[in-house]
Amino acid sequence: MSLPKTVLDAVDLADTDTLVRSIDGFCAIRAWSELLTLRLHCQAAVERGKQLWAVDEHIRYRLALEGPADLAAEAVAEGPARWTLGPLTEVVAQAHTWAELEPHLPPGPERVFVAHERAIRGETVDPLTIDPGILEIPVGLADWEPRYPLAEYKADRAEFPSPAASGMRPAEPVHAGRIELDPGIEALAGIVKPWIEQSTGRADVVVVDGGVAEALGAIGVPSPSVVRLDLPDALAWLGWAAASGAAHGRRRGAASGRFETWWALAVIADMEFPPDPDDFGEVLSEFVYHWWSDGIDEGWRLNLAITDPEIDRTWAITAIDAL
Repeated sequence: MSLPKTVLDAVDLADTDTLVRSIDGFCAIRAWSELLTLRLHCQAAVERGKQLWAVDEHIRYRLALEGPADLAAEAVAEGPARWTLGPLTEVVAQAHTWAELEPHLPPGPERVFVAHERAIRGETVDPLTIDPGILEIPVGLADWEPRYPLAEYKADRAEFPSPAASGMRPAEPVHAGRIELDPGIEALAGIVKPWIEQSTGRADVVVVDGGVAEALGAIGVPSPSVVRLDLPDALAWLGWAAASGAAHGRRRGAASGRFETWWALAVIADMEFPPDPDDFGEVLSEFVYHWWSDGIDEGWRLNLAITDPEIDRTWAITAIDAL
């Protein structure tokens, strides 16, 4: 498939603005053969030292987002893409069903993550069609899980809406000492690992004997407002945070976010991983969850306390990253 001279000239000149406009045009008219040809030219130009690797990855992104199922699956099956707006396993799940993609995805991590992404979006996925050892948690949502917050991918941007918390009431922190050695500290910190390691975020995790008031006192929140959450809302917040890269980090995707949420809560609940879903839901339903605010709500934020009333212990995480 030949390309217009203006497009070929743009490749030679590494004119990314013109190339992105050309990609937009090819996608608009669903000219997939031309788009694939352009990608081959960009890859050849990279071999000649042209800085067009980002254009190549943008073509993969657009194929995963808008292309027919076979081409979208092929783009994803190549493996992780570093510079796209999100993991392609999540991007492809936005507008393609598992039924469409499954015949074109070879065995491996990408196939498994796509299956989980589609299940999170409500599609029934036969667990026998994927390797259970890659993501050890069940592919189907348990009845106690929420509809996790999802990314919204566009041709040139992505949005990552967070859950909402309302009904906040003033709370009085209680001074309490921290429990320094508890496996839940590392587990909860893992929820926001990309915020810290890849972006400009900071986080603090505390464990205390007592409830949310003692946790707020240990963290040092002077004048908080607090609201109690039900289990699905708490899971939604954890899944949203674990899926994201916050302001500048690499997004992990909803499937990874759900896995990290299961892992952290299983550690807190002291349950073998992966836990039995029914037993896990029963244990988690006995916990008490609170969201709090310190009056500053800009940027990326996670403020969540998890109390096990049976042993009167609370785990709490506060994380923030700038916009």
